[in-house]
Amino acid sequence: MATGARAATAGGASGGALAVADAIRQTRLDSGLRVVTEAMPDAHSVTIGFWVDTGSRDEEPRVAGVSHFLEHLLFKGTETWSAQQIAEAVEAVGGEMNAFTTKEYTAYYTRLLDTDVELGLDILSEIMWAPAFRPDEIEAERQVILEEILMHEDEPSDLVHDNFTEALYPGHALGREVLGDASTIGAMARDEIRDYFGKRYRPATTVVAAAGNLDHDDIVKGLERRYADIAGNASANGAPHPRAPAEPGPPRRLFVANKPTEQAHIVVGMEALSRDDDDRFALTVLNQVLGGGMSSRLFQEVREKRGLAYSVYSYRSAYLETGMLAVYAGTSPARAHEVLGLIHEGLDRIAGGVTDHELGVAKGHIKGSLALGLEDSGGRMTRLGRSALVHGSVMTFDELVARTEAVGHADLARVVDRVWANPRVTAVIGPFDDDAFATDA
Repeated sequence: MATGARAATAGGASGGALAVADAIRQTRLDSGLRVVTEAMPDAHSVTIGFWVDTGSRDEEPRVAGVSHFLEHLLFKGTETWSAQQIAEAVEAVGGEMNAFTTKEYTAYYTRLLDTDVELGLDILSEIMWAPAFRPDEIEAERQVILEEILMHEDEPSDLVHDNFTEALYPGHALGREVLGDASTIGAMARDEIRDYFGKRYRPATTVVAAAGNLDHDDIVKGLERRYADIAGNASANGAPHPRAPAEPGPPRRLFVANKPTEQAHIVVGMEALSRDDDDRFALTVLNQVLGGGMSSRLFQEVREKRGLAYSVYSYRSAYLETGMLAVYAGTSPARAHEVLGLIHEGLDRIAGGVTDHELGVAKGHIKGSLALGLEDSGGRMTRLGRSALVHGSVMTFDELVARTEAVGHADLARVVDRVWANPRVTAVIGPFDDDAFATDA
């Protein structure tokens, strides 16, 4: 193919080893494939990831779980590589390979010594664009996923988050479990899987991110060599498949699942901000104060002062046009009502504002976590890939710190006005009747 790639170097002021703007470079190939890299000259490794703009929210109900199914199948091999050959090639050089699926994207990555970059590009390129989809391997992996679903259902501390999301986004794909369910996985045909792959796995919907001791131009040239015919194929395939907007019905305020568990598992939360909302930095600070760490209000009140839970925390998730803020706690069934009351009280109190001290501690933690996340090639690759795919650009470390540092009390108050007015949703798993929490939610 023609080498008409357009390169752009990230701008912004240099701020030391963590934020050298010239280290982050981006290129779009003729095929539409986007490449973003960050050079780490002192590293001995390179992590390469292929990030695809498709996840469980893009699936029709009859093929729920197909994105995760594909995540498994691509590692089963190509016409020239078997699953065993792939595993042996990576492990023979001390490398590692993995993948994960979310509601809006799927990522495949490998971490290798910097001397083995070509091997990483070979394997990832093969599995991404030429998977074999052998019938016997599909059937074998189908059974693996069915076992994974059963294992997930046996983990109430995980399952309660799925129940919460289902209640928050009723009737929408965002509310479905990424794994799918036994009925859809069991019935999914090979042609349906191949069809979804053909519609969603395209150069224009994929970001290749790499970080470590690398040269950006070498990565670009390596990808161009491997995809010499992709540009023509991409145009023949047409435009990327559109993403359905999120239009869920009114949230289900209470979801109680009766299970004979030793602990009660509780999630309380509400709809929040989308992934590109300018107020997301302020919401991150509020989340940190609420339950983001050991010094947070909920951790101190529920665990440290009262000893009511081993695990208690808050978190936020963000999607294309919506998001969520939620609190989780696991406690004994006898204390479930008390803990649920403390969660609601914590949400109510934080709506009244935070202290200057809490604001400073939260900002310090967030900035420190950002820095620590950039200490290895894997962490940097993840930031590059997710940012380029989800946000369309990559902020430098300095820019992220500046956005965090700029959050003030007025910003927090504005986020509270926007988010806290949304209906709260409660999900509980434990030995309870359906109406056990009717007056608590």
